[in-house]
Amino acid sequence: MRGEMIVNKVLEEIMKIGIVPVVTIDCVEDAIPLAMALCNGGIPCAEVTFRTKAAKYAIKEMLKEYPDMMVGAGTILNIEQAEEAIEAGAKFIVSPGFNSKVVKYCIDNGVVIIPGCNTPSNIEEAIEFGLDTVKFFPAEASGGLNMIKAMSAPYGNIKFMPTGGINIDNLNTYLGFNKIIACGGTWMATKQLIKEGKFEEIKNITRAAVEKMLGFELLHIGVNTKSNEEANNIANDFKKLFGFKSKENSNSIFLGNNINIMKSISQGKNGYLAIGTNNIIRAIWHLESCGYMVDENSKFFNGYGELISVYITKEIGGYVIKLIQK
Repeated sequence: MRGEMIVNKVLEEIMKIGIVPVVTIDCVEDAIPLAMALCNGGIPCAEVTFRTKAAKYAIKEMLKEYPDMMVGAGTILNIEQAEEAIEAGAKFIVSPGFNSKVVKYCIDNGVVIIPGCNTPSNIEEAIEFGLDTVKFFPAEASGGLNMIKAMSAPYGNIKFMPTGGINIDNLNTYLGFNKIIACGGTWMATKQLIKEGKFEEIKNITRAAVEKMLGFELLHIGVNTKSNEEANNIANDFKKLFGFKSKENSNSIFLGNNINIMKSISQGKNGYLAIGTNNIIRAIWHLESCGYMVDENSKFFNGYGELISVYITKEIGGYVIKLIQK
């Protein structure tokens, strides 16, 4: 039972982070500055490939300096490598294909294993071992999102982590499908960038990936007033000056597409800013990691039990943030 809880927690964390940088480290000395770049860029996660002798030592160094970082081992081909990765502290194991011996070893040792599966037969093997999350590799060469969707039809409980050919341009195409737990990719921290010590550039590329994934945009502004009369006076000024169409309800007057005049003091000193996002669960995780916590009592769910909006407790310029699922 404890092993299952650990597995679920790790997979949940990976899902919330959304992107798993796949990195190849030749020199152990690069491990800590790379970890720092990824964390400062907003992705405290890495899949360190076992393609180099430095891999297991790099994992140790990264976790020594950043113990909360989600560091895993990739390109695990046999039990010996899996054992080394686990001893180094890897929180999850990723293999390019389905190796039943590696899978069994990881399960027996209570470590998350995400095996490579790109055929129905592979997926059925994973199901036999009680797994519900697999790596889809090489993603683009294996048919991309269309293939994942096709395999999701008969295997509805399986989640995928596509890797191979994923980049900032097609990232959201994959993440937009609800059967995808996260995307793995090398573009944020290529072997060349690491070798050349361009960690500031890695941080910036990582930050751009997070921004692309979350897709924040201002949807509208909610403006507080003290009364129905004040709200109507403000609304009339906007309509007179700019010709905005209005839509009134018991709580507010919505003008055009971007202004909501509240009929009382609502959230925030001055009002609220409605910020849309591609994925509200991931957005909450990333905002809370920056110290902006959500008001649990403000969570609003649709008829399917899906979270569609929530307020952030901390005000910015007298406005609270209302996070909305686009």
